[in-house]
Amino acid sequence: MAIRKPVEAAEKSAAMAELLAGAGKGVTFKNGSIVEGTVSAVKGDSVYTDIGYKSEGVVRLDEFLDPAEAVPGHKFNVMIVALEDDRTGALNLSKRRADDQIRWKMVQERYTEGCVVTGTIRAKVNGGLIVDVDGVEAFLPGSQLDVMPIRDLTPYIGQTYEFKVIKISSERRNVIISRRELIEGTMAEKKAELLGSLQKGEVRKGKVKNITDFGAFIDLDGIDGLLHITDMSWGRIKHPSEMLKVGQELDVMVLEVDQERERISLGLRDLTENPWKTIADQFPKGAHVKGKVVNLAAYGAFVEIAPGIEGLVHISEFSWTKRVARASDMLNIGDEVEVEILSIDAENQKIALGIRQTQENPWDTVKDRYPVGARVKGKVRNFTTYGAFVELEEGIDGMIHVSDMSWTRKINHPSECLEKGKEVEAIVLDVNPAEQRISLSLKAATPDPWSEIAAKYKVGAIVKGKVSKIASFGAFIELEDGVDGLVHISQISDQRIDKVKDALQAGQEVEARVVKVDRNERRIGLSIRAVNMTEEEIKALEAEAAAEPAEGTAATGSTESFGGLGAAFDEAFQNVEWQPGEAN
Repeated sequence: MAIRKPVEAAEKSAAMAELLAGAGKGVTFKNGSIVEGTVSAVKGDSVYTDIGYKSEGVVRLDEFLDPAEAVPGHKFNVMIVALEDDRTGALNLSKRRADDQIRWKMVQERYTEGCVVTGTIRAKVNGGLIVDVDGVEAFLPGSQLDVMPIRDLTPYIGQTYEFKVIKISSERRNVIISRRELIEGTMAEKKAELLGSLQKGEVRKGKVKNITDFGAFIDLDGIDGLLHITDMSWGRIKHPSEMLKVGQELDVMVLEVDQERERISLGLRDLTENPWKTIADQFPKGAHVKGKVVNLAAYGAFVEIAPGIEGLVHISEFSWTKRVARASDMLNIGDEVEVEILSIDAENQKIALGIRQTQENPWDTVKDRYPVGARVKGKVRNFTTYGAFVELEEGIDGMIHVSDMSWTRKINHPSECLEKGKEVEAIVLDVNPAEQRISLSLKAATPDPWSEIAAKYKVGAIVKGKVSKIASFGAFIELEDGVDGLVHISQISDQRIDKVKDALQAGQEVEARVVKVDRNERRIGLSIRAVNMTEEEIKALEAEAAAEPAEGTAATGSTESFGGLGAAFDEAFQNVEWQPGEAN
């Protein structure tokens, strides 16, 4: 719809005069007609008016906006309300109704829906405001006063603005206007113009309009741009409110302009030089610098070593000896720390830092404190399936392998002979500072009893013991002095046995004959079935062994066996690994 602006005040007055001048020409006297009248007399609140009719009519004085106009001879337009009043029979006239009709006719002729008019806000009514537009009362809904919601309308009374006519109702003789649509239209034009003028890389002035968790919206004098939190600083910030506040004026750089979606990306950090460009020169690898802890994560601490420059100290780089589970166990946000530059990835803006590198490494001198062969003491700290860790000092552990725990017994798990928290004495076998390992031996701290054991348990002797473990291949019998002997499944009984546990039970006391002693492997072979052999059977086996000795016996002299029974253990011992979990 076309927009027509109202004429100037002088033109309005001339138009009104023209309407008034022609109002009485050729008019037939009838109810509702507008005719010219002349003041003939004023008596009290009554203005006697001559319209050229057979009798004079009366107009109320309060219908004159300016009572001074009500003087004899003054001409004005009136509406014939009734030629003969039903009550008095007199001519009934109204100046106000004539003025209203003339003004409404002028509004219809000069204004259309969509045109722009100027009006003055006169009063507040339910739901909005009354605005005087060329003498016609127009209604301005409260929601149409501004683009932002206005709670208190009172300060706007008496103010003059331009409005857009959004509806004209001839039936109700009312005009609905809007100031908001004019503002929005102006803003849209300004926004389109500004959007088209923005160039990537240019610097613009703006004002912080709103702050969110992910950034801030900046008003660029009519259009909003987003300043994302990652584009605010070269360093890390947790929330935009750390740098900005609503209403703050600042310079920002235009990073991207999406004309189609009307979106603008802004940057603040780009107004300063990127410190990562010269980071390698400023912080060479190996340099020691001081910084402040700005953030903590489970895996490490972020330390700011310069404005906008942060590096990560991984928990593995906190201490040479302490076992750090969480960064917060050692550091707090705000702590001042000394760190070493371990590596720099300028392209991805990452710096690896270390705290322990600024301190002496106790592993560098561990060989001096724990030389090979030294006797040491420590507390059992932890078990693994293959051994036990013994704490020699804070952060320095030695490991005792299960094979180095006993001279006499095959240890499947360290808990069989050690207890957590208990102090033990061991011998240092090996020290490897590069891999931070110390190997210890528990059994080396005591004399090797096998020279005595071999002499005590002669082949052919009858011994007593208790079943200590049961495995699929046989049973271990605990003898005196903590020595275990093995009864192979084939040596339990003269009868065929499919499962060892069908014939023997843990804790059961048994009697067996020593049939094999291997000093090198520290193993004793026992036979329960051989206990009841006759002397003839034993001599026959000995003769068999003498004629065809067991493999390796003549060469080493370290193995003594009882005839064919001892030889039967050779293959069994080779196949028995005695690994954890085999014993039932």
